[in-house]
This record gives sequence, structure tokens and C-alpha cells, in this order.
Amino acid sequence: MAIITTAANAQNKIAFGVSFSEPQAHYVDVEMEISGIKKDQIEVKMPVWAPGSYLIREFAKNVEGFTASGLNGNVLVTEKINKNTWRINTQKNEKIKISYRVYAFEASVRTSFVDASHAFLSPTGIFMYLAGETKQPATVTIKPFKAWTKISTGLEKIAGKENTFIAPDFDILFDSPIEVGNQDVFEFNAAGVRHEVAMYGGGNYDKERLKVDMPKIIEEETTVFGVNPNKHYVFIVHNYNSGGGGLEHLNSTVLGASRNNYSTEPGHKSFLELVAHEYFHLWNVKRLRPIALGPFDYDAENYTTNLWIAEGFTAYYDNLIVKRAGFFTTDEYLAMLSNSINTVENQPGNRVQPVSQSSFDAWIKQYRPNENSKNSTISYYDKGSMIAMIMDLEIINATKGKFGLDEVMKAMYDEYYVKLGRGYTDGEFKAMAEKIAGKSFDKIYNDYVNGTKQIEYNSYLGYAGLSLTDEAPLRNEPYLGAITALKDGKLTITGVARGTAAWIGGLNVNDEIIGIDGFRVDDIDKAIASKKAGDRVTLLINRDGNLQNIEVTLIKNPNAKFKMNLLENANAEQLIVRKRWLKL
Repeated sequence: MAIITTAANAQNKIAFGVSFSEPQAHYVDVEMEISGIKKDQIEVKMPVWAPGSYLIREFAKNVEGFTASGLNGNVLVTEKINKNTWRINTQKNEKIKISYRVYAFEASVRTSFVDASHAFLSPTGIFMYLAGETKQPATVTIKPFKAWTKISTGLEKIAGKENTFIAPDFDILFDSPIEVGNQDVFEFNAAGVRHEVAMYGGGNYDKERLKVDMPKIIEEETTVFGVNPNKHYVFIVHNYNSGGGGLEHLNSTVLGASRNNYSTEPGHKSFLELVAHEYFHLWNVKRLRPIALGPFDYDAENYTTNLWIAEGFTAYYDNLIVKRAGFFTTDEYLAMLSNSINTVENQPGNRVQPVSQSSFDAWIKQYRPNENSKNSTISYYDKGSMIAMIMDLEIINATKGKFGLDEVMKAMYDEYYVKLGRGYTDGEFKAMAEKIAGKSFDKIYNDYVNGTKQIEYNSYLGYAGLSLTDEAPLRNEPYLGAITALKDGKLTITGVARGTAAWIGGLNVNDEIIGIDGFRVDDIDKAIASKKAGDRVTLLINRDGNLQNIEVTLIKNPNAKFKMNLLENANAEQLIVRKRWLKL
């Protein structure tokens, strides 16, 4: 961990103290000292969202006991003026102390969680900031609870001060999660950077194996951009009975994993995929970013149509990087791509919502799915990764293997993060891709980014001597289109797919299916297995206490089952593209 001299601390106007008087009750105690005040009134605010997770989470809802005092301990008048802002009458005090508590009991990679065993602090839900002054530096002093002995964070430590860290501004502070407790910590070096892994929750992970395999991922990703901008990087890993997900930060990440999955090959590789995804964000999003994502407005939504690049391209690279590092065979990788195509093409919302609009609507749709989401939306992760794939192939083919998407990402990083120090616009990313490819990307943008046409996969895969076939037409099984689950012993509809027999016939979410054609039913798939497409069936349902008979005509299962195949008779040009794309 880098050490900062106390001279830097002398410039700070804001200092936090964090302690845990009742961790078993899930509370964090926060003191915020502000000095150098020249105003009769000041306002402090709590962010409403966490960068990287595009949802207004209203972190101020967890704050209680807000008070302020002056130099002599005199209580100052405070007033909460809106959902996340407190106004303080300073009474001519140049230095004041604010105290408050935060309830922290939401286990996720983006929210704080405290119990008797540890504390995970997600800073946007813990630390307040002076209104309009996020460029102020701040120090944070942690007082661990009793037997807690370790602190893991990307923040830099101040020399000579126990458990005290410095952030040059609040963007850095809010981007630096903190783990406090007795986590299992190990380290390794990769790409010239010291990496710390802090494991909480136990698990059957093999530290020595991870010390070998994680650096392979990091080295491959660093190769794409040509530089690793950190000196110290921290993986905070929360191991649960069943867990997943991650959230990227500037020089750290928080990962959720299943504690007993590491010992299996699929489990180990799945963890490496998660590492690859969040670490790739070190460049893509945290530094190379859409222009709307920084400087951040912590009070409201920050809209962009480019999450399909920020997240979707990262989703494309995670498996690709794991393959490049030697953990997947070509066949395994192509099978994963086939599954990804199935996910996108079998979602009815793919024909309804453009992926650019999916990006823009993340704030109201991505994290708030309902029973109709699959019919009306598409994930910018899933669709974005498919667009990344076809752009990669288009560039490789157009340049005869000289360039690919790697060169676009590096050029964008060098131009907009390193040289210009700002984010990119829609048009600027497209222009860079076209410049490197030497051809127009109008079709991709018009049809697939801003439109909802089906991607012509074989046109792009053909560049590399691959074909995509749909094995589903070989099947002719009947399909209802109602997704069901047993709820309190009742076969209940939880979703209805657009354009299917259930959709056309008028079956609703929350309907209980009692019988089909006069017979009791507890498994819808078994009940229609003996039928065929075109058969008309009568369902007895319970809709809010009303028994109804609904007739539907079964259709042929519309879902595709794509499989990607290498063509044995690929020509020389195709083999060049294939070799470059798959790093054969």
C-alpha cells in the first residue's frame, strides 16, 4: 500500500472517523469534521446512487441521528431540506463536527453491510460531501471493532497515522470500497502492479492456484491497452453460500462468489470470468468512459446511450480474455458464444428495444425488471457483447488481420483518457472504429445499435470461416409460452412470452393453472408433451378466485438453438481472420 506524507494531510478540510459501536445491529458510526468554514450556512449531501450501478438507491434512507456541533461542543441548528441534503447553521464556527449513523444490512457488491464478523463499506452510502465541493480532499480514519485486525481498500495510507487513509477528492473516495474485519489476505504481482486479494466468508479456494491464474488474466488485459495505470489494486471478495456479481472501481473491485464452487473446474473458471470482467473495467468505464459518466452528478441519474459499450464490450472481453489466457478451448469458447446468441435472440424484447435505448433506460428498467421485461427490453450486457463480436470480426476482416477491436479500445483510451482527459461521445467511438477498420459502420449502428433488426451473424462469422446453424427447426414440439412456478403448491404463471399461444390466448401472470382438457395438471410441459403444434387445448385457471376456461392454440416452439461451427474448408483469408480473432 502506498504511503502518503502528512504534508498532504495538512491541506485537508474534511476528515472522517468511522467506528462500529453496534456491529451486531448493523450500524456504522460516522463523524465528519469540516474545517476552514467561512459561511454562515453549509449543506452536506449523501449520494443517491453508486457509479457503476445505474439505479437511484436513496442511500440517505439509512441515515439516522444526524447532529452537528461547534468548536466548544455547542449543538448547532440543522435542517434536512430534501431527501439527501442537510443544512447546518455554522454560528460563525470555522470548524464543525457532524455525527450520524448508517444502518448497513444489504448484502451486495454495491451496498454496505455490517455484522459482528466484518464491515463492508460502500462509500457512496457512508460518506457525505459538502454541496458543490466534491473536488475537496478527505481523510478517513477507521477504528475497527474489537478483534477486527485488517483493513483492505484501494485508498492510500497516510504515513504515521494508524488506520488513516487519504482521498484526493470525493470521486476517488466514493470509488474506494473498504473491507474491515479478519479477511484472508494474499498478494501477487502482475503487469508490474501489486495486487491484494481480500477473501471474506471462507471457501474452498486454492490461494496458490489463484496466485498463478489471476495474473494470467491481468497480463492479457494489460496487453490490450499497453499500460496498467495502477500501482496497487485490491480485490474484495465476498464468499456466500450462493453468490455472484461484481462492481468495478478505479483501483479495486468487489466480487460476490459462491464459497464452495472454487474446487470444481467450472466454478474456478467462472470466478476467473468474473475477475476478467471487473478488471477490464479498470480501463473500460473507469478511465475510458462515455462522456455522460463523469464528472458525476451524485444527486440524480447520469444518462448515456453507451452502456452497450461500457458494459457490453466488457462482457465480450471477459470470456475472450479467459480463452486467450488458455483456460478455454476453442470449442468451449464457441459454445459460450452460441449460448450468448441464444440468450439475445430468444428474448422477445430484442425486437422491441434498441440496445442504445436499453442503455439510456438502465435507470428505470435494468435493475427493476418485472414480469414483462423479457418481452419489452434487451440487456445492454448481452446485446452489447454480440455487437462487440461482430465489430471485432468486421475490423479484422477489413484490415486482413492487422487490426481488431483491441486496437479500437487502445486508441480510444489513448485519445480520450490519456490525451484529452474526457469521455467520448456516441459519434467519436463510431468514428474511431471506422478509422481503424477503414470502412463505414453505418449498418451496424443503424440496424443493431439504434435499431432492432436481427444481426446477420453468418455474414460476420463467415469472415472467420464459421457458420451458425439453428438446430431448433429439427424439433416440432408444442409450445404454450407460459412460464410457471409452484407457489404454495399451486401451479402459477410467472411470465407470458410475447407472441406465443399463452400471449394470444389471454393467459395472465398470477393465473393458477388447475387443469388442461379436463385433467388436473402440476407440470405444464408434461401436460402438453403429447400434443402437437396447432392443437387447441382448454385450460382451467383460477384468476383472483374466479374459475375460467381459456382456449389456446399451441404453436411450434419459436426459440432458436444456435450452434457455432468451424468450417473445415475455410479459405486463406478466412483462416487469417480466424487466427487473429481466436488467437490460434
